[in-house]
Amino acid sequence: MASIPVYVGLDYHQRSVQVCVMDRDGNRLVNRAVENDARAVSQLIKRYGRPERIAIEACCGAANMAEELIVREQLPVELAHPGYVARMKRSCDKTDFGDAGTLADLTRVNYLPTVWLAPESTRELRRLVRHRAQLVARRKDVKLRIRALLRENRVNCASGLNPWTKAWLAWLQQEAPLGANDRWLLADHLAELDALTRRIKASEARIQTVTALDPLVAQLLTLAGVGLVTAVTLRAEIGRLDRFRSGKQLARFCGVTPRNASSGEPTRDSFRPAIPNCGAC
Repeated sequence: MASIPVYVGLDYHQRSVQVCVMDRDGNRLVNRAVENDARAVSQLIKRYGRPERIAIEACCGAANMAEELIVREQLPVELAHPGYVARMKRSCDKTDFGDAGTLADLTRVNYLPTVWLAPESTRELRRLVRHRAQLVARRKDVKLRIRALLRENRVNCASGLNPWTKAWLAWLQQEAPLGANDRWLLADHLAELDALTRRIKASEARIQTVTALDPLVAQLLTLAGVGLVTAVTLRAEIGRLDRFRSGKQLARFCGVTPRNASSGEPTRDSFRPAIPNCGAC
């Protein structure tokens, strides 16, 4: 039984993993849930044959499971693109049983839409970068609430002062004509704003420490208009630049260039950005 080639689909959940094993003819040998543990998943798969390809849909936690199966269990695991898999499903019903079966079938017919499995270091950097972005979004929300409070009270900014400068904030705290309750709200908003600003600076310091020896980040920082946040975001979200065959492909991945999606006579885009060459990639 262990010599029979099989194809596997894994539907990942926090506490369990639905495992579907198929043979070359598309017969389901098993489709059931097991504990969320790489060893348990591996033992179930190997009980029915030799895994040729294994697919797990990319989601929160799936990359970590995939890496464990690859490194510890020596299994050929690939991350599946969740958006494309959803379009290929034969039914609109979403069940663990059906999702695992779809993934197994796509691996069997060699039609699995895959995504890059980033290493753990890149995934950690992504979490840091996204944490900072979330803090910045929360700070922006606080600023909008402060401006809305001023508009509600028909308070115009002091003449000659730019918003959010030290002088403007001092005027806001000391001279802005607000009632007692609104002044209490303003003080609460400003305290939250100050705390978020300190947390953003702390996250940026952590990011700078983590990427201090990264040669790609260092090279990106030499480019005009690229600062630490931009360079580290590119490093975290793109990972390896050599994953792309051209600068045009990279630009499309980042969503900064249009893509022609029409039939008939082909059209060509003239813009072809270059990919920086870096030995770290």
